[in-house]
Amino acid sequence: MHDWLYLIIGIAVVGVLAIAGFVTARVRRPGRLPEQAPTDVIAPAPTDTVEAPTAPTVEAPVTEAPAEPAAPTVETPEKPASRLVRLRQRLAGSNALGRSLLGLLSRDQLDEDTWEAIEDLLLAADIGVAPTQELVERLRSRLRVEGGQVADARAVLREELINLVDPTMDRALQVSGTDGAPGVVLVVGVNGTGKTTTVGKIARILVADERTALLAAADTFRAAAADQLSTWGERVGVEVVRGPEAGDPASVAFDAVKEGIDRGVDTVVVDTAGRLQNKAGLMDELGKVKRVIEKQTPVTEVLLVLDATTGQNGLIQAKVFSEVVDVTGIALTKLDGSAKGGIVVAVQRQLGVPVKLVGLGEGPDDLAPFDPAAFVDALLS
Repeated sequence: MHDWLYLIIGIAVVGVLAIAGFVTARVRRPGRLPEQAPTDVIAPAPTDTVEAPTAPTVEAPVTEAPAEPAAPTVETPEKPASRLVRLRQRLAGSNALGRSLLGLLSRDQLDEDTWEAIEDLLLAADIGVAPTQELVERLRSRLRVEGGQVADARAVLREELINLVDPTMDRALQVSGTDGAPGVVLVVGVNGTGKTTTVGKIARILVADERTALLAAADTFRAAAADQLSTWGERVGVEVVRGPEAGDPASVAFDAVKEGIDRGVDTVVVDTAGRLQNKAGLMDELGKVKRVIEKQTPVTEVLLVLDATTGQNGLIQAKVFSEVVDVTGIALTKLDGSAKGGIVVAVQRQLGVPVKLVGLGEGPDDLAPFDPAAFVDALLS
């Protein structure tokens, strides 16, 4: 009896121990989950370890393209002396006037037909009737006395052409003011003569001459003019004063000159709107621009930009502009590739105003001070 009781108790104890072991195993199994599920290793991946390499690739363009690369684009303009040599070569290669004259003058006999051909050639070059007649008479007289040898004919023609261009005129560009004030260059002309481009090229001449300058975009009727001028200025480190589109040109000019005085710059160059010489309102406005500027300081130079290819029409333009703003100098553009170089003589004779600058190409430094002897030598090359 007791044996059966001990057996039952033993079975019960074994059963209890089995149940306890089973429960313990169930409780311990979840305790191993952190070792099997490495969530702490995966979590940083979306933040630093995965994206870190991509961050520099996004920021790299920002560090490589700041405003600093603009500095190397500031150019050093060419000095005027070397410009004259290059422009002389270019003019010599494109203008046939001198070669044609020498061909006629080197004939064995200078008869009336030859002199008539010479006269026609000079008139076609827009030298003008009176200067042409004067030149022909002087050539006839000298060659009759000195003989008609080719070498002599060339020397005589050179001397007489230089005299015709008039080397006694003062061709210095007045870019300096008085009493510490800046010089003020007012640039005027009709549409299409290359006026704004000429202003930009004048800025390059001033920088090449180691002068400080400021440009005024007083052509407010053409938004592209101010943008174009700004581009020219940026290339040589010259600032541009501009106003609102369709604003008052006189106001822009006034502000630019005031800023030039305050900053102590050497020269202020004022670009004006292109205007037709037969539009009284526009011409009156040009006079207003000059008057407003001179409330602060005198305008030292009024430069009229003329297109050499317009010929005698350029004389009409020059007369009207001179009456309104008292033109003091001529900038003659597009002189290459045309036989209209005689306009140099004609415009000077009509107005008593010297040609001070000539342009012979599209390059940024293709504008140079005008030299009568160099000009004639180029024609005769």
